[in-house]
Amino acid sequence: MLRQAIIVVSGALALVLCGHRFLPELGGFTPVLESLLPWLGVAVPFLLICALFTRSRPTIVAALLPATVWGIMFGPALLRTPPGGPSDVSVVTLNVGAANGDSARAVRDVSEGRDLVAVQELTDGGPAAKMLDSRFPHRYQVTTVGLWSRFPILQAKKVDIGLDWARALRAVVETPKGRLTVYVMHLASARPGQTAQRDQTLAYARRLVDRDDSEHLLLLGDLNTATTDRKRSGLVPPLSDAQQEAGSGFGFTWPASFPVTRPDHILYRGFTATSAGVERAAGSDHRAAVASLRLWRTAPAR
Repeated sequence: MLRQAIIVVSGALALVLCGHRFLPELGGFTPVLESLLPWLGVAVPFLLICALFTRSRPTIVAALLPATVWGIMFGPALLRTPPGGPSDVSVVTLNVGAANGDSARAVRDVSEGRDLVAVQELTDGGPAAKMLDSRFPHRYQVTTVGLWSRFPILQAKKVDIGLDWARALRAVVETPKGRLTVYVMHLASARPGQTAQRDQTLAYARRLVDRDDSEHLLLLGDLNTATTDRKRSGLVPPLSDAQQEAGSGFGFTWPASFPVTRPDHILYRGFTATSAGVERAAGSDHRAAVASLRLWRTAPAR
């Protein structure tokens, strides 16, 4: 009985891991499952131990199947070494938390040494904004999202992502190595059974990217979609993900106390990511996503 149970569970786990994109949304359950997909690997050691206890070769082989699938899917993220090398711009994005009483310290810590700082859930004129104003000569803010820059901001405007209020911006920044376009977005939240509005804002974001012919483009912010969420495939590709290209580990950012998923992203085109990671931010329920990037001198034709 134990052998059969191990074989069935192992087979089901392997199928879910490699075929999760084919599962129906099941009333919003599947997006949550996909957000936590790497954590299904927690079951693998337990299955292997139970299989070894049975001393049955077929059972052990069955238990090795989900272990192999998990390793193929997620092993590279754990073994990746950041490429390093020179970079032209250092960026950070943080959902600082609207109710964060320590927001000034949060942005002070994560903005140290950065060239571009994207923040979500800002309070207009609040401690976080004042702290960043004292550190950076250039800024643009739209309601609760903002961008602070060491480089001049040549153009800036709010952009529509399908919400009833503005929660995204587009800015053109002049760096010593060339101009780059920066989008800062805070997409709609996703909860079990309530992903339609989030999906709509993702579609708006994709249309903005498709219509933008900027050679160097950054999309920063709380996109409320995990790296393993099928809906994020609308953005990656055509954009690349700094954590997936140059980060070590999964780069989980939420919740800050014990991160289990990554809704915060640094996406780009026209760059090479040289490093990426995650940093703690005082008082926020998110950790900050950080990355260093090198501009392509001549972007390949798309």
